[in-house]
Amino acid sequence: MAYKKRNTVVKRSIILFLAVLVFVAVFSGRLLYVQVTKEVDGRDLEAIAESRWTTTETVPGSRGSLLDRSGSAIAEDVRSYTLVAIISDEAQEYIEDPEVAAEVLAPLLDMDESEIENRLSRDLYQVELGSNARYLSLQQKNEIEEAAEDAGIEGIHFRTEASRYYPNHEFASHVTGYVDRNGNIPSLGLESSLDDELTAQDGKLTYRRDARGFPLLHAEEQYEPEQDGYDVQLTLDQRIQTSMERAMSEVEDTYNPEKIMAVAANPSNGEIYAISNRPSFNPNTYENITNYTNYAVSDRIEPGSTMKMFTLAAAIEEGVYDGEDMFQSGQWPIGGHTVSDHNEGRGWGEITYNEGFARSSNVAFAKIAKEQLGRDTFYDYIESFGFTSPTGVDLPREAESLIANQSNYDTAATAFGQASAFTPMQLVHAATAIANDGEMVQPYVIDGIYNPNQDHEPVYQHEPVKTGEPISPETAAETRERMQDVVEASEGTGTDYYLEGFDVIGKTGTAQIPDPEGGYLSGSDENIFSFLGMAPKDDPQVLLYVAVDRPELEDHEAGSEPVAQIFNTVMQQSLQYLDITPDVEEEPSLEDDGTKSPDVEGMTASEAKETIEAKQLTPLLVGEEESVTAQVPEAGEPLIHGERVMVRTNQNEVMPDMTGWSLRETKKFAELFDLDLHYMGTGFVEEQSIEVGAGLENKTYLTVDLNPPDPEAAAEAENEEENEGEETESSEERRE
Repeated sequence: MAYKKRNTVVKRSIILFLAVLVFVAVFSGRLLYVQVTKEVDGRDLEAIAESRWTTTETVPGSRGSLLDRSGSAIAEDVRSYTLVAIISDEAQEYIEDPEVAAEVLAPLLDMDESEIENRLSRDLYQVELGSNARYLSLQQKNEIEEAAEDAGIEGIHFRTEASRYYPNHEFASHVTGYVDRNGNIPSLGLESSLDDELTAQDGKLTYRRDARGFPLLHAEEQYEPEQDGYDVQLTLDQRIQTSMERAMSEVEDTYNPEKIMAVAANPSNGEIYAISNRPSFNPNTYENITNYTNYAVSDRIEPGSTMKMFTLAAAIEEGVYDGEDMFQSGQWPIGGHTVSDHNEGRGWGEITYNEGFARSSNVAFAKIAKEQLGRDTFYDYIESFGFTSPTGVDLPREAESLIANQSNYDTAATAFGQASAFTPMQLVHAATAIANDGEMVQPYVIDGIYNPNQDHEPVYQHEPVKTGEPISPETAAETRERMQDVVEASEGTGTDYYLEGFDVIGKTGTAQIPDPEGGYLSGSDENIFSFLGMAPKDDPQVLLYVAVDRPELEDHEAGSEPVAQIFNTVMQQSLQYLDITPDVEEEPSLEDDGTKSPDVEGMTASEAKETIEAKQLTPLLVGEEESVTAQVPEAGEPLIHGERVMVRTNQNEVMPDMTGWSLRETKKFAELFDLDLHYMGTGFVEEQSIEVGAGLENKTYLTVDLNPPDPEAAAEAENEEENEGEETESSEERRE
């Protein structure tokens, strides 16, 4: 019995041993399998461990910038900030008193206190305060932090984000387009068409962390660098574009037109200096856009009488034009229609074709197209001037032309600017042939694309594209002569565009607007008024087209007035920016009365002032009470009594009031501060582009308007000075 019991125990022990052995074998095998494969149930153990102790962060790249021709940013990525308020008492620092916080934050965010207080009183851990607390600048962030610290408010934090910023605000907005902040989606313009080039590739930073999530000291990091988007340099000139924007805004405010469109270009190579439309928008606050169309590229309009310059050039080129030939103006029947001149068909009797061009006679150009050129030849020139196809300008959504060529009347009407419709860019493109001695060049905006990740190595650089040679240099020159008559002849329709000394030439246009119910809209202001001009006549450097659609005119106002307000401003300033200045009378040379500019460099500001006044000169101190670092005129230069001596100290230098300054003094000031000076007119300063009191640091350009002194005001001032002198003499006599 005992033997049996022992035998049973032994068997059980053996079974238990075998079971343990099997378990150990299975466990060891499993362990060995895990060690070899590093997997459990198909899950990678190394990956799991790596994920627990390793963090990968995204390193965002910056979207490429849009730059003007000088390299100044038109569109760029900047850091912005969103205010986040911690309001839970579970946090170490939180907003304890919503009412006090609302009182402090409301004026800084331009919000109602009640709205902020309601948000801060919610049963949440943290809240944002709405759209006014998003996309804050660094300055706004600093102001809020300072105000919160002064008020003892804790729990205010900021989330840093990259946002798209347009520093010039309403500036070629339909060209640049904008980036939608909700989803970072590019919309309109170059932001959309060049999205692939501008888009950045994010990088990655991988590092090991401890149980609390902090990076381990001396741990290895893996960094995949971000790739910023390409920078795109445009042909736009910030000065010319700004001039255009200001002039168009003034006309928009005064005349409330349906549309305005303008293009300024270099006719020798096709680069576009400026392009703008109204209505426009600020890309930084794009939510209220009313117009998404770049009219200069995407809008077809009947060109009106600006078309006559191309009909004229075609006739001259074909040798069929004799400007001294006579024709009967007024009305002319053709193809069941009657062509009428713009003065209600009265005309001016029998006049020459040259006078017909200056007066913008429709009859003259209907006859030229039908009787001198002929239909087929006329349309050959329409094609040669590029009107049958888009220009190929590097802007999105360029529209095609609409050409009427079904009848003899279509030919006549197209010749003087009706029936067919073209884009403003097509008119500018065609006009380059007249400005450029017969060679037509393609307009363009993108000058180059550069890779900022490789020392701005060029990815693309534009080369001017010759698109045709529809006329000879001789024809172009003769056409420009006739265009001069439009502006300078007494009978010309473009006398409003005369700029003394600049040799402006061009052609006016008044285009009727098709009525949706047939025919054309009626009314003196139901037209598109335009001017296509260039300057200087013999070697045009600026080609400018301006059109104003249905301005609200007073009874005494002509349609050319709002157009001229834009054209003259932009053309004159553009020419001056390009160092093409009119002949102006030089200021009389100074007679040497023995007074010379003193040497005040190194003196304190107060010492310099005393020294200058002792010489009976007028000191102009720019900066705080520090030592003088520069002066104009230089020491030893001859001056006259009362002339300004300008000194700078490089400390908090601000712009003075230049009203009444002479051009000589203005030039000296620009020299002292290394400013690029541009001036309009003659005489003395009336207006200045840099505001009085504005800091001069980082200022580059200074524009001033000069006007002769008002004779009556000058006489009054002279009388006042004489009276003051007499009073002084009388008082001195009494004292004696």
